[in-house]
Amino acid sequence: MIAELARAESAVASCADAAPWALTEHDLIAVLDATHRLQQRLAAVQLAAVRELDGRGTVVAQGASSTAVWLRHHLRLDVPAARRLVGLAAALDVAPPGVRDALAAGIVGVEQARVIADAATTVSVSAGAEVAVEAVGVLVEWAEQFDPTLLRRMGTRILDHVAHDLAAAAAAALAAEDARAARDRHVTVSEQAGGRLRLTGTLDAEAAALLRAVIDPLSAPSGPDDTRCAGQRRHDALADVCRLALRTGELPENGGDPAQVVVTTGYDGLTRQLGAGALDVGLRLTAETVRRLACDAAILPAVLGSAGQVLDVGRQRRLVSGPLRRALVLRDGGCAFPGCDRPPRWCAAHHIRHWADGGPTSLDNAVLLCGHHHRHVHQSDWAVRLGADGHPEFVPPAWLDPDQLPRRNHYHRRT
Repeated sequence: MIAELARAESAVASCADAAPWALTEHDLIAVLDATHRLQQRLAAVQLAAVRELDGRGTVVAQGASSTAVWLRHHLRLDVPAARRLVGLAAALDVAPPGVRDALAAGIVGVEQARVIADAATTVSVSAGAEVAVEAVGVLVEWAEQFDPTLLRRMGTRILDHVAHDLAAAAAAALAAEDARAARDRHVTVSEQAGGRLRLTGTLDAEAAALLRAVIDPLSAPSGPDDTRCAGQRRHDALADVCRLALRTGELPENGGDPAQVVVTTGYDGLTRQLGAGALDVGLRLTAETVRRLACDAAILPAVLGSAGQVLDVGRQRRLVSGPLRRALVLRDGGCAFPGCDRPPRWCAAHHIRHWADGGPTSLDNAVLLCGHHHRHVHQSDWAVRLGADGHPEFVPPAWLDPDQLPRRNHYHRRT
């Protein structure tokens, strides 16, 4: 495949040196049509590669939080374009083969393929896989005449063309389902032993879409060594969303206090990495969890001395807050990990040298990290330091880069 693509690239390069002014109008149109078909065929190959990379989880092993983020960095795309690539690759993977075949043959364009795949998914749910295959055939024919916008409008009525007897019933069923979803929506939170909660419930279509929009990109495997099952990854993603909500400062007050998590621990145990901790609701936490939470500016720590006296309840010199956090945001612009584009509101201030190890709370000892990369840095062999110019740089582990050349994030630079 690589050899064939290299030959194709060479052929295209020779065409790029040709003089289009020497062609007739008929030939110019033929060139336009040929390049368009070639573009679609290449898109089919590219999307297959994207889907395979996404399915293997290869890119997150390099520290990327998602395949879209990795593509943005690797191919120098903007975020929407990278997400569209991943989304279309996934859509084509589950769509009837006719969609992929039409794209590979250069019959339909990328956006037309997206429209047809979406319509096929809807029809498959409403009328079954066989009707979906028939719908794809009709939409592929229409794609020769209509652009993606018109094709999408016509796709909403595709059942009228391929299953007249099902179209009216499908519309009525959809309306009835929407009413049932509004009536039956609920979430139950049940307390279990050890402070655990059991979540059960049913979301309506809108809430389900919102949940998937925030959970799905956060619940991808973090690498080939990620042993979490899908349910555990979704659990961790939900925790990330809650952390983000806490950082906004826009949650209603609870009992007169801002929404917050209070962790109580002994100072001596924390500095020796031995002490456990407790939440303000009385639940116990491991020492490792306490130390990780201590990095997070959204967590209010209460540190006690040996006699139980309060030594620190979120004091300025421990937490990165106020003017210091503003300075950190101005310097880093968002998550500082290479290739990450998450904004400051998604980020916690990480002590480069841990506060419990004697590290100061200062601009020279802090770096902004999103939840994903905060965990990644704590659990991996990446090293963080400030360069000679005062900006953070990350030294990859030897297995990833034997030369261990420092890397930086360039997506938040203002100059």
